[in-house]
Amino acid sequence: MSIYFVPIKIAFMIFCLLGFLFVIPWLVYSYRKYGYFSLWASIVAYSFIFYMLSALFLVLLPLPTTRNTCAFQSPNTIYYSLKPFTFIQDIFKGSSIIWSQPRSYIQVFNQSAFWQATFNFLLLLPFGIYLRYFFQEKRYWKRALALGFALSLFYEVTQVTGIYGIYKCPYRLFDVDDLMLNSTGALFGFLIAPVILALFPSREKLLAKAEKMQKSDIVSPLSQLLAVLIDYIFIKLSFTFTVGLVTSSDFVEMIYKTLGFIVLYFVLPLISGGKTIGTSIMRFKLSNLEGDAPSWQALFKRTFALYIPWLGSMLINLLSHIELPIESHLYATHVWVTMAILTFVSIMWLTLCVHAAFVMLKKGKRTFYFDHVADIIPRKKEANS
Repeated sequence: MSIYFVPIKIAFMIFCLLGFLFVIPWLVYSYRKYGYFSLWASIVAYSFIFYMLSALFLVLLPLPTTRNTCAFQSPNTIYYSLKPFTFIQDIFKGSSIIWSQPRSYIQVFNQSAFWQATFNFLLLLPFGIYLRYFFQEKRYWKRALALGFALSLFYEVTQVTGIYGIYKCPYRLFDVDDLMLNSTGALFGFLIAPVILALFPSREKLLAKAEKMQKSDIVSPLSQLLAVLIDYIFIKLSFTFTVGLVTSSDFVEMIYKTLGFIVLYFVLPLISGGKTIGTSIMRFKLSNLEGDAPSWQALFKRTFALYIPWLGSMLINLLSHIELPIESHLYATHVWVTMAILTFVSIMWLTLCVHAAFVMLKKGKRTFYFDHVADIIPRKKEANS
């Protein structure tokens, strides 16, 4: 069974990496499409990615240890099998089934050809279930069959071409039986999907809730945090691909990002009527209690409130890179100052995490501290237009 577990294990490791890299893009997409974070939509999307990776690796792995796969094959090796239903002959070829004795039928389960055919049938069965979730209606069964066939054909072509030339000769056969079993499995999964999907929220309910959320003027707390994070990512990326290419100075980085805070969190919303890059992507804007664009005083307070936690972390980073000899008169002062700032920053971040969790539990009925101190309220742009 390790021949199946190893590809799934590798798929899981790559899935974890991709899941981490795409979590922010997915959250942005989810809020733009549905207006809220849907756990069920996330489970469907992430499980589909994991399934597709697992199916691909089950088909391709284990890989040969050398590119010259031709060296291990005879010159007259045939790399394809175009005769349909060969798997049935293979199943009964090595078995001692006696048709007049039903007890002997169980021997079919001892045949590797049977389990190979079963695996090929089950490989794309989940694919059919996912297609039924996306297409909904049974009348699309032909489309599901065609997509299952297309995916199976992709697998077979990938194999017979040695992963498109990476290997000099194919290391697995192009088998027409695999095409039939894979496609049939996808169709079967599409047909039985309602039995399985009945246990979970339907796509119609998801879209109905999305329509309701889009009409609401409440901006989700997670959406607000994403907007702040997106703005900071722009600051960080702009430093990395400009000044960061020519210097690694922590002090220069602090000055650059301080200017970035001023530009993205203060100047930009001031001249654009309460919109930053992040709020524009998340489809809301900042306003005062009356619904108008916030004043420069309010935006300055908000920027300062966002800047202080980051500044504390940067000071800890700067102080940790200062190395003084133990004989220095400033050594004890440096240690005490570092410990004091570290303690303050740790308590501050712990408090902010508790505060953020509390605000998110309130589901938009409370505002974050950086908006509260500035009397700023996030509002959806569509609601005010």
